[in-house]
Amino acid sequence: MKLSEKELEIIEILEKDARTPIDVLAKMIDLPVEETEALVKKLEEAKVIVQYTALIDWRKADGREGVTAMIDVKVTPKRGVGFDEVAERIYRFPEVKSVYLMSGAYDLSVVIEGRSMAEIAQFVSEKLSTLDSVISTTTHFILKKYKHDGIVFDQGDQDRRIVVSP
Repeated sequence: MKLSEKELEIIEILEKDARTPIDVLAKMIDLPVEETEALVKKLEEAKVIVQYTALIDWRKADGREGVTAMIDVKVTPKRGVGFDEVAERIYRFPEVKSVYLMSGAYDLSVVIEGRSMAEIAQFVSEKLSTLDSVISTTTHFILKKYKHDGIVFDQGDQDRRIVVSP
């Protein structure tokens, strides 16, 4: 889908702060509120804007920290569907937060969340590694999150947003 300059501006602004009020967004892109609302709705319907989310620092919510792991997965692609079929089987598990096709030493990168390392180990041994296309897995546990989606964690009260020029 070819996006207009105004549509690109809208998604860049909303990607940084999805809670930007529509009247502020309209002023930022120099369009009337009604036209801005129509463009946002069009982007949502076309699934360019897929979802609005919040970034949570779970370490600050007592009893909800959990464990995140990144798993490198080597697979045997299936004739006619390549990696898509096994990727779909993996992303359907509720523990799985992300699945990426990678270049390099492994084929898929899988991000999962669990309540404990033991829960993640159980997922890998009982669900992931038993899939017939999976050749091997390597699990990496995230010990500390410094920066996620452009936001730096643990900087006290100062602004956590990092602005990086392209």
